[in-house]
Amino acid sequence: MRHHTGVSDSEPIRLTAWVHGRVQGVGFRWWTRARALELGLVGSATNLPASRVEVVAEGSRVNCEKLLAALRSERAPGAVEYVAERWSEAKGGLDGFVER
Repeated sequence: MRHHTGVSDSEPIRLTAWVHGRVQGVGFRWWTRARALELGLVGSATNLPASRVEVVAEGSRVNCEKLLAALRSERAPGAVEYVAERWSEAKGGLDGFVER
């Protein structure tokens, strides 16, 4: 089944999410890494200026969507105000899931 990205459900996809709110200094990147590894995703969670965290994850669309739902859930540490997302083709070359 093909989606608007031109990528099938089984092919890897890249999710880039910008998480806004009180998400620095609260274990958010560590928590995100743990969720991503549980889902078999690779990528990174990086602190940005203005109290934002950028999450880049590659893997199956289903598992990327699960990670996105977790980022928006009440279980996320700190206080997430909103999450902006962008979907794109997987670029590859990522190993593990790192905090930056």
